[in-house]
Amino acid sequence: MSAGVARGLAIRDATPADEAAWRGLWAGFLAFYDMTLPEAVTARTWRLIADPAHPMSLRIAELEGVAAGFTLWQTHDSSWVPAPDLYLEDLFVRPDLRGQGIGQALIADLVAIGRARGCARIYWMTEETNAAARRLYDGFAAPDGHIRYRADLAG
Repeated sequence: MSAGVARGLAIRDATPADEAAWRGLWAGFLAFYDMTLPEAVTARTWRLIADPAHPMSLRIAELEGVAAGFTLWQTHDSSWVPAPDLYLEDLFVRPDLRGQGIGQALIADLVAIGRARGCARIYWMTEETNAAARRLYDGFAAPDGHIRYRADLAG
């Protein structure tokens, strides 16, 4: 971790005991994006995180023993490189703790995990208007010029 990271910060894999803390952080993440999800979706996400056979993983950042943020991520094979990619799906830091290097530490943590697992790349997306996140992300990588397309398949 860099010198700018808050003292007392620890990042670790989530355990079953982290569900309530994650749900509190998840609610903050959804509120930031002005989103609501059915409880069934949140419950399913936690079940996937808790399933050691599923690739979805959760890292919890704790500051002085209190949940401060998280990364939700997974690895997957790619047709473009000879090793898996690590996809950072969601990153969140509590608003009252931002600016202390926690987000930077969370990404650096996943970079280290990806390297240790032999991943070829790490990638993520954010909204164009999320200037604060983009400043953080620009310290790790440049945008690659891709535009995301998404079509809902349900209903």
